[in-house]
Amino acid sequence: MNQPKDRLDIINEVLEECILAYPLSSFIISLYKQYQQRGSLSKKQLQGLYGKASKIEQLAPGKLATIEAIIKSMPTRYKSELPEIKPLFEKDEATGLLISEILAKYPQHKRVLFLKTKYDNNEMLTSADMNDLRRFKSHLT
Repeated sequence: MNQPKDRLDIINEVLEECILAYPLSSFIISLYKQYQQRGSLSKKQLQGLYGKASKIEQLAPGKLATIEAIIKSMPTRYKSELPEIKPLFEKDEATGLLISEILAKYPQHKRVLFLKTKYDNNEMLTSADMNDLRRFKSHLT
């Protein structure tokens, strides 16, 4: 963010006064370096700067008010909640009933046992598999 040279830079002035007041504060030094490189600070960083600067007694209250106004004018970002976790595959209850009906009558039917294993492992049954199950059911009646 390039600002005109003749304009007052309140954030830079407050950062410099904070460096003079807290020369060993790595937080203030990192904020100053970032402000010099990018030309701006995030809302959270400005809030941290405001907290440090408000403890300096010789700092002009107008500068603090300016930083507070800048903070209030910036948008507050909220993280949305994570969506509900849905299973990749939902079992079809009708298919499960169809398989159990066939196995109740013919418990050793190899093809139906294979399809039951696929169904229990949450694998998709193809349309050919479903046609086989319907055909086996029709043979029962």
